[in-house]
Amino acid sequence: MDALTALHSRTSVNLLSEPGPTPDQLNNIFKAGLRACDHKNLRPWRYLVIEGSARQQLGQLMAKVKRTMDGDHLDPDLDAKLRDKPFRAPTIVAVIAHLVEHEKVPEIEQLYSAAASAQMMMVAAHAQNVGAIWRSGALMFHTEMQRGLGLASNEQLVGFLYMGTAKVVKPVPQLDPTDFVREWSG
Repeated sequence: MDALTALHSRTSVNLLSEPGPTPDQLNNIFKAGLRACDHKNLRPWRYLVIEGSARQQLGQLMAKVKRTMDGDHLDPDLDAKLRDKPFRAPTIVAVIAHLVEHEKVPEIEQLYSAAASAQMMMVAAHAQNVGAIWRSGALMFHTEMQRGLGLASNEQLVGFLYMGTAKVVKPVPQLDPTDFVREWSG
């Protein structure tokens, strides 16, 4: 798929199944992420690949974080649902912003760069016919989640990219750029 077709047709795929991306596809996805806009070439990102039984550990961590957030009480149905969330895709990539002090690049720019890296990976997945969806939510921002994933104090979770084979192909919404673009004249 050529670049413009990938950019113009990418949509989130929330129903995923086996197989996940191949090692070559994942390598291409990471290579695309490394091309994100990056002021001063700080490369303020890193990635964690979560596959196989590690998804069970992630589900347990999600349930633990939710219990911490809700004062140790968690409805059994919600507990099961949280434990099952990582099994909605065979491969999950956690995108992490690795923030450093820099006199010309504030942390927010570094965070934007890490998010741009995630978006580049989403397009690269689509270009290779790998279904993907970027997932986030309140659990992602909790210090217990960050600690459980082994993040350093200068790191933030940007999101979880769930990847696999699309179960359903959704139509691409037709959007008109003129609905979103205006000229500024001062």
